[in-house]
Amino acid sequence: MGHLPDFIGDLALILITASIATIIFKWLKQPIVLGYIVAGLLAGPYISWLPTVADMGNVSVWAEIGVIFLLFGLGLEFSFKKLIDVGGTASIATLINMGSMIVIGYFIGQLLGWSTMDSIFLGGMLSMSSTTIIIKAFNDMGLQKKKFASIVFGMLIVEDIAAIVMMALLSTVAISQHFEGAELFNSVLKLLFFILIWFVVGIYVIPTLLKKLKRYLNDETLLIVSVGLALGMVLFAVHVGFSPALGAFIMGSILAETIEAKRIEHVVEPLKNLFGAVFFVSVGMMINPRVIIDHIDLILLFTGVVLVGRIVFATLGVMASGQSLKISLNAGFSLAQIGEFSFIIATLGMTLGVISETLYPIIVAVSIITTFTTPYCIQIADPVSAFIEKKIPKKWNKIIIGYAASSYKAVNKQSDWNRLLKSVLTSTAIHFTLSIAVLLLFRNFVTPFIMSYVPDIWGRILSAFATLLVMSPFIQAMVIGKTQTPEFKNLWNHERAINRGAIISLTAVRVVLATVLVLMVLIPLFPRLAVLMVVIALNFITFIIFSQGLKKQSDVMETRFLRNFNEKQQYEEDKSVILPTVANALLNKSIHIEECEVPQLSPSAGKTLRELDFRERTGVNIVAIIRGSKKINIPGPDQIIYPFDRIVVAGSDTEIQAFFQYLEETKSSIDEKSNNEGGHHISVSQYIIDSDSSLLGKTIGNSNIREKTECMIIGIDREGQSETKLVPSFMFESGDILWLAGEKSKLNHFEDNIK
Repeated sequence: MGHLPDFIGDLALILITASIATIIFKWLKQPIVLGYIVAGLLAGPYISWLPTVADMGNVSVWAEIGVIFLLFGLGLEFSFKKLIDVGGTASIATLINMGSMIVIGYFIGQLLGWSTMDSIFLGGMLSMSSTTIIIKAFNDMGLQKKKFASIVFGMLIVEDIAAIVMMALLSTVAISQHFEGAELFNSVLKLLFFILIWFVVGIYVIPTLLKKLKRYLNDETLLIVSVGLALGMVLFAVHVGFSPALGAFIMGSILAETIEAKRIEHVVEPLKNLFGAVFFVSVGMMINPRVIIDHIDLILLFTGVVLVGRIVFATLGVMASGQSLKISLNAGFSLAQIGEFSFIIATLGMTLGVISETLYPIIVAVSIITTFTTPYCIQIADPVSAFIEKKIPKKWNKIIIGYAASSYKAVNKQSDWNRLLKSVLTSTAIHFTLSIAVLLLFRNFVTPFIMSYVPDIWGRILSAFATLLVMSPFIQAMVIGKTQTPEFKNLWNHERAINRGAIISLTAVRVVLATVLVLMVLIPLFPRLAVLMVVIALNFITFIIFSQGLKKQSDVMETRFLRNFNEKQQYEEDKSVILPTVANALLNKSIHIEECEVPQLSPSAGKTLRELDFRERTGVNIVAIIRGSKKINIPGPDQIIYPFDRIVVAGSDTEIQAFFQYLEETKSSIDEKSNNEGGHHISVSQYIIDSDSSLLGKTIGNSNIREKTECMIIGIDREGQSETKLVPSFMFESGDILWLAGEKSKLNHFEDNIK
C-alpha cells in the first residue's frame, strides 16, 4: 500500500488542476481541450514553482486508460452505416486530404534530416483534423446546419476509421522496423480479417445478448456490462497483436449498432470525460517549454504547413468529389487544424519509443496555434471564395457550381446483375472469412486439445470432423447463398443463354473456394493422402449443397445477423418522418430536413399554419407535424400548432438558418417576458383561525377556499397534533393553524379573499 499516497495524490493534482483550467477556459469561451493541456503543462515536471506529480509512471497508466475510453466513446458515436451513408464525397475528399498530408509530412521530415520513423509519424499527425474543435466552432458560429458542415462531419467520420487503421499499421511498422511491401500488405490483410471477424461475431452475439438481458440492465448494470465488453475486446486485441485503442474502438462501434447505443453512450460519458481529461492533461505534462523555445522555427513551419496544406488539399478533395467551389473552400478552411488524434498518434510513438522526445511538444504547440486560428479560417472562407469566383473565366463554370450539380441525373434502379454480384460477393467474402476464422481457431486451440486426449489417426479424424462440422453452415452459405433472390431467378429465367453461363461460372468459383477451404482442413491433418482428401472434399461439398438441414441453419444465422444489424436503423426509421436515405439524397440538391419542438409558451401555439406563414417569413416548408405518437404528414394550411409539437421542415441552408433564428428570437422574447413578470413559485404560509375568523364553524367542503383564494390547505395543526388526511366534512375550530400552499401574492391576500 506504500504506493497509494502518490497514486491518489497525483490523480488529485491532475483533476484539481484540470477542473480549474476547465472553468477558466469556459469563461474565456475557448476549447476545454486547450485548458487541459495548459493544466498539464503547469502541473508537469518542467514547471518547478508549482506543485507537480510525484510519479509520471502513474500518469502514463491513467493516460493509457484515457485513450481506451476516448476511443470507446468515439466508437459509440461511430457507425459502419454512417460510413456508408457519407458516401463518395467524404471518402474521396478524405483520401486526397489525408494522403497528401501524410506524404508532405514524411518528405518534410526527411528534408530536415529526421529518422524514417519520425517522418512517418509526423505525416500521420499532420493528417488528422480535430473533431472536438470543429464541432465547437460550428456550434459557436451557428454553422452546423450548413451543407458544407455535413460534408465536414462525413470527412471526420472517414478520418476516424482511417486513423484507427493508421494506428494499427504504425504499431506494426514501429515494432518490426521494416517497411517491406509484402509485410505491410500482410499487416493490412490481418487487420481487415480481425476487424471483419470481430464485427460479424459481435453483431451476431451482442445485440441478442443485450435484448435477452434488457430487463436486468439498469444504468449501473449497463455501465458495468459495457465497460467489461470494451476492456475484454482490448485484451483480445492486444493478445492478437493490435493496439488497445483498436479493441476499444471496435467494441464501441459494435455497441453503436444496438438500440441501446444512446443509453450506453449516456452512462459511459462521465467515464470518458474523466479519463479523457486525464489523457489531455498528460499531453500537457510532456511539453517541455524549453523545447518549444528552442524549436520555435519548426513550430512555425509546421503551423504554416497545416494551415496551407490542409486548406488546399481538403478543398481539392471536396471539389474532386463534385462539390462547388464555395462549399469546397468552406470545408477546406474548416479543417485547417490538428487535434486530439494527433496527440494519440504521438503518444503511441512515445510509448513504442520510436519517435524523438522533441516531436511531441512541437506537435502539441502546432495544435494549440491552429486551434486558435480555426474560427478565423472559417470566417474568411466566404470572402476568399467570392474573390476566386470573380477571377475564374466563365468557361470554367463547372468549377464554381461543381460537376456533381452540373451533371445531376436521376438515379435509376440498379440492374439485376449489379445487385446479384454485390450480394454474392459480400456474402462470399464474409462466409469465407468466418470459415478461415473457424479453421484457425480449431488448428491453434481445439485440435491440439483433441490430440492430447485422442492421439494418432483417430484424433486427426475427430479434429477434421469437428472443424468441418462447425464450418459447414458458412461453406454452405458461401456456395449456394443468394440463389433464391428475385435477381437470381430473373437472370436464370432470362432468354439469353449468357446469363445462365455467367451464373454457372460464378457458382463454380464459389465451389472452388469452398473446396480449397475443406482441403486447408484435411491436408495438414492427412498430408500423405492428398488425392483421397480431394475426393473427400468434393463429396463433402456435394453433401452440404444438397443438405436442407444445413441450408436452414445458415438461413437462420444470416437472418439473425441481418435482424441485429438493421434493428437500430429500423427503430430510428419507424420514429422518423423521412427516411435517412431520402434526407441524404436531398443534400445533393442543397435541401435539409430538420426537426424542432414548439415551446410550451410559444406564441405560435394555437395558431394555424396559414396564420404563422413560415414559408413567407423564413422560406421553409412544413413537411410533417409529430404530436406524440401521431404523425401528420404534409399538413394543410388550417392545421393548428400545439405546444410540444415537433415540426419537421425542409429548406436550403439559408432558409433553415432563418427558421431557427426566428424560433430563437421567439424563445428569447418569451424568456424576457417571463423574467419581467417574475417567477410564479409556490410558497407555504400559516393562517390561525381565531374567534373573528370567517372560517370558524365552517367545513373544508363549504368554505370554498380554493375558488375564493386560489390557495389550498395542505395540513392543519390542532392542539399540537397535525392533521394531513383532510376530508370535506372536517370543521374548523378556534385555534386551528392552517398550512396553506399557493403563490406568494395569493397568500398575502388570503384573509381578504376568504371573507
